[in-house]
Amino acid sequence: MKKISTTLVCILLIMTAAAQNTFIPKGIIQKTSSEIQKNSRISSLMIMRGVTQTAELWTEADGTPEEFSAFCIENFCSDSNEKQSLFNRLCDNFEAIMGHNNAVIISLCMPVHCVGYETLPIDEMFAAYDGSSHFTEDMFANKIAFVVTLNFPHFTLKEKSENAEKWSDLEWGYARLGDWFTSRVPADKLQAITAANTAADTYISNYNICMGSVKAADGTQYWNNDLKLITHWGLRDELKAAYADSQNGLEKQKIIYAIMKNIIGQTIPKDVINRDEYFWQPTVDKTYKGTELVSLPRENDVRYQYLLDNFHAVKAADPFYPGNTTFLDRRFNDDLEFSQQDIENLFTAFLSSPEVQTVADLISKKLGRKLQPWDIWYSGFKNRSAVAESDLDRLTRAKYPTKEAFAADLPNILTTLGFTREKADFICSHVTVDASVGAGHAWESMMKSDNARLRTRIGANGMDYKGFNIGVHEFGHNVEQTFSLHNVPNYFLAGVPNTAFTEALAFTFQQRDLQLLGTNSQDTIGEYYDLLDNFWSCYEIMGVSLLDIQVWKWMYANPNATAAELKEAVNTMALEIWNQYYAPVFKVKDQPILAVYSHMIDAPLYLSAYPLGYLISFQLQSYFKNKNLGEEVERVFSQGRLIPQYWLQKAVGSKLTATPFVKAAANAAQVVGNYEKQQSSAQKSTKKVKK
Repeated sequence: MKKISTTLVCILLIMTAAAQNTFIPKGIIQKTSSEIQKNSRISSLMIMRGVTQTAELWTEADGTPEEFSAFCIENFCSDSNEKQSLFNRLCDNFEAIMGHNNAVIISLCMPVHCVGYETLPIDEMFAAYDGSSHFTEDMFANKIAFVVTLNFPHFTLKEKSENAEKWSDLEWGYARLGDWFTSRVPADKLQAITAANTAADTYISNYNICMGSVKAADGTQYWNNDLKLITHWGLRDELKAAYADSQNGLEKQKIIYAIMKNIIGQTIPKDVINRDEYFWQPTVDKTYKGTELVSLPRENDVRYQYLLDNFHAVKAADPFYPGNTTFLDRRFNDDLEFSQQDIENLFTAFLSSPEVQTVADLISKKLGRKLQPWDIWYSGFKNRSAVAESDLDRLTRAKYPTKEAFAADLPNILTTLGFTREKADFICSHVTVDASVGAGHAWESMMKSDNARLRTRIGANGMDYKGFNIGVHEFGHNVEQTFSLHNVPNYFLAGVPNTAFTEALAFTFQQRDLQLLGTNSQDTIGEYYDLLDNFWSCYEIMGVSLLDIQVWKWMYANPNATAAELKEAVNTMALEIWNQYYAPVFKVKDQPILAVYSHMIDAPLYLSAYPLGYLISFQLQSYFKNKNLGEEVERVFSQGRLIPQYWLQKAVGSKLTATPFVKAAANAAQVVGNYEKQQSSAQKSTKKVKK
């Protein structure tokens, strides 16, 4: 997992659109632009663009229209040399601001994130402190933001796409700088968005089902009294775990699915949410107080009211984003930098591919039954190592008794993967290893004089295999972070288009962990299992993502809808998407399961990032095969933060597409099917010999 600082997240959320302002008259904009043209060699189109965008952000509190005009005339660069000098200074100063603030946050979080510190109550308070939380506000107050918008105006995704191959590295840097200050949403609107999202997050975070109070239709209790499962994640993971229960697994899955359908339809008794006073039989819709049958009130559309509240809060800020006038536009054009239509086309092509049926047939064969709706979460494709994990634990603990031992071996890990010793030493000189309190993460540096952080668990008796596996994953992030900061043409191109790109490299490293341990037993069949696992997960989450998009379209088309009307619409759309893309595969119609995702309620329009990550990861890892990994990784991750499609085009020679993934999945299904048939035959032969 890549760790992103709170500061950066806040800035990315605030800086992604253009604000509408009528304070500066059009006549002043025209007059100011004409005056600048007299003494500037910059094109008249760029002058007008810069002045117009600055005017859109200028408020009465910033000065009079006359003061606006004087500011623009005084601060607009007269020629390309002056503009480049300004850009270089902004690169240096923004790196200093962002880099040092990031370093401060890392330092303050050390007692919370890393072992070796005495735990104090104040640690959490310092970990929550962010000295640059008012960065954007401060930049507008001291007018630095206006200097940026004036000389480095914002370009839309469409414009970036059209100019992608025409722009030089410097011009791309100018364009990325133009993304920084593009919105001044009023504080009350931002507060309303935060309040609505926080309320939804609190609702979801406290939405647990006490499984000890859940019973089958015949009264059987399958779960312990102390088991509480959060929806939807906990319920989903328990459903996945039930595949390993040959005796009661299927019945457990039926009960969990019934719980999910009650949540989706809001027929769930509200007194069984986070409470255990009542017994509940969700498959037959009965509740008991002890042995007495009782009738309990339903939750009644609360779930959909939170979704509606998020919509209304976000929509209230729409007038301040004239370039992207809906949250849908902003999410896709600015955050993901894929157009909404392109995403929908990509997802529907994947979901409609005949290869899905090939994988589904393999799953059905492995289960020994017809597929059920909840089998969209089938979890039977896992990498199968020939080495026992206990043996791997002994190996890693002996090799890495301390974090220092692991850090010392990082250059050898890189040379094993194909990096030159010189390049390995360079990367490792910019990475610091910490023993993590949590599972582990990679925290990027935001200035060249600081180091990226690699965190993984290292116990008192050394690093176990899980710690090594995670450490190698996080090291992949660190390699990306080092190249994409130190090798890029300028500071404003630092990074990658989105997190899917860095995850792709992290997984590439992680899948070579046994090779790095020198066991010579990297399980080749495991690659096919991993591919199928990712493919099926992608198939599942794409339908959910399409539903998420359709729901937001519906809310914009029906802005005055009630929670009850929204509930009805969501359920209808969930059934329609299921019937179109899943019913032909599962051979069962009218299932609402796609609507259970909690992300839809507390993380508006976030879901599309998941399937994008799977697709990008597959495309990059496929390209890396049979190539010198060190050379290719340095090349592709030194490109800078271009838009995703152009980045991929330059990296692997093609834009993002679903076709190679689905073709590879069909082949993997055949390979795994043959492998398991051979394994089964071998086991039968062994049994005969024993007899």
